[in-house]
Amino acid sequence: MTKQLELFPDDIRIERIDPDRNMRRFYRMHIQPDLFGGVTLIKVWGRIGTMGRQRTEAFDDAGRAVDALLVHLKAKQRRGYGHGP
Repeated sequence: MTKQLELFPDDIRIERIDPDRNMRRFYRMHIQPDLFGGVTLIKVWGRIGTMGRQRTEAFDDAGRAVDALLVHLKAKQRRGYGHGP
């Protein structure tokens, strides 16, 4: 891909576990090149131990995809998600 992906994360998994609320969630984001010269941000989320749900976002360049990944990461961290194993 581009040099920017060497500096910034392109694959992140975070978790939120709260035993008192029976909450065991994960959120994974990764960036992949697509067949049309752009890049795709793939977001997968759900209960730990399941396949989860998936949504994709297409971008023209890797810089915008990394920016979107970081925005989503900060939002999830504000909601209590942290790095898992």
